[in-house]
Amino acid sequence: MSDWDTIPDLVRWSAERYADTEAVVEGRTRTTYAELGARVERAAAACLASGVRAGDRVAVWAPNSLDWIVSALGAVTAGAVLVPLNTRFKGTEAADVLRRSGARLLFVTGTFLGTSYVASLRRAAGDGVADGRAPLPGLPELEEVVVLSEDAPPDFRTWKDFLAGGEGVGAQEVAARRRELDGSALSDIIYTSGTTGRPKGAVITHTQTLRAYEIWADLAGLRAGDRYLIINPFFHTFGYKAGVIACLMRGATMIPQPVFSVATALANIAAERISVLPGPPTLHQSLLDHPSRDAYDLSALRLVVTGAAVVPLQLVERLRGELGVDTVLTAYGLSEASGIVTMCRRGDAPSVIASTSGRAIPGTELRLVDATGTPVRPGEAGEVLVRGFNVMRGYYDDPEATSEVISADGWLHTGDVGVLDEAGNLRITDRIKDMFIVGGFNAYPAEIEQLLGTHPDVADVAVIGVPDARLGEVAKAYVVRRPGSPLTSDDLIAWSRREMANYKVPRSVEFVRELPRNASGKVVKGVLRGRG
Repeated sequence: MSDWDTIPDLVRWSAERYADTEAVVEGRTRTTYAELGARVERAAAACLASGVRAGDRVAVWAPNSLDWIVSALGAVTAGAVLVPLNTRFKGTEAADVLRRSGARLLFVTGTFLGTSYVASLRRAAGDGVADGRAPLPGLPELEEVVVLSEDAPPDFRTWKDFLAGGEGVGAQEVAARRRELDGSALSDIIYTSGTTGRPKGAVITHTQTLRAYEIWADLAGLRAGDRYLIINPFFHTFGYKAGVIACLMRGATMIPQPVFSVATALANIAAERISVLPGPPTLHQSLLDHPSRDAYDLSALRLVVTGAAVVPLQLVERLRGELGVDTVLTAYGLSEASGIVTMCRRGDAPSVIASTSGRAIPGTELRLVDATGTPVRPGEAGEVLVRGFNVMRGYYDDPEATSEVISADGWLHTGDVGVLDEAGNLRITDRIKDMFIVGGFNAYPAEIEQLLGTHPDVADVAVIGVPDARLGEVAKAYVVRRPGSPLTSDDLIAWSRREMANYKVPRSVEFVRELPRNASGKVVKGVLRGRG
């Protein structure tokens, strides 16, 4: 890692080392590493011209694209701390994270999946009169909004206009800002949600990011010449760091795909000779089961990295047998640990890859403990604790929540339950936090309950994850209606689709007279799970 101490150093290094190699392919646009480096420098200059200071938070709310990569890396090169926003968020959810993070600048897509993100944000935070400094009255710290398209409403700027604003900033100024940074500087704040449902931002440094994903790239065997289809969202560590950052390190070509469509993925794999395809098991299962799969040449695929509590052994065997994928690996991580904790190694048996998430990565320790904090023996279930370089610096602006999950001696309490075998391989068996995964997206019952609780006809609510053939798990809501309310399950589901990201929306609602609670008043979700 002597070649780069920060992400801006890495961008500059990769632009020189892999200059003529394709860095990003987006439709007909093919951008080399040298060209990507120049684009990032130009975006950084524009950030400086707009007044971005070292340590300012800059958010990106957009799907996977070349513009996402350039705007994000440009902001980080200008010394900013990146705050990626989930593209599934509604305006109120995005505004909440922008407010909590104190973001000064936002890069936002125009229209995506038929939704105007600009209009959504205006509805959530635009009430009142803009003061000229903050275009959205509800977000007084957000001084500038840049729309990643050719058109922008009044008070916002287009991407082209924003970049033009940096033309008066010289390369020396950008270089000077880059040199101000060191590895201990914050690189990003990845917002997640805990059991309280309150979004919390995991604070990660440049050194943590670079060290973690150099390890990831080494263990995965990512190499120059690889062509990497990045379907995992850039707003997630798996997409941004195991995708963009890892490719910069190895000189691999990035092919961002903004929406998961099996047909599009198959076409991309064949046309671009994709060799690397990380993603959740549902992604790979969908490819294998697509009726037109045999019409596409998938022979270039050589590396798959996946992860989930359960990865069917049959999936690993099919990827190897039917698609001829040489390397299939599983891994486990969470935002609070830089996105990576354990990973299988090349050469592990298919049974190990399918039934575990591998062993602790170098530089980290794992400990499994019971409810009293006492370490458990191999083969016994316990909460997964992690200690090492990858553990976040804390939750942004939330010391109380930080102290709840990181002990005085540095152990991060993940809230996940697992079992270690004699070889140190970790198998995740349950989730203390009740989190469930919907098609690769983490869904948190408490957050969904909090949102459902704002409906005027909902008196009480509890949410659990239930099995779903296509998405793995989906939300089911148990709801107590207010007296006299005519609320139906269809009404509440339709309302939910307007108020929350799609993966959070309950697919079924069951009305109950009361929720089962224990003596301390907490909902006993085990009883609800028993009811299905």
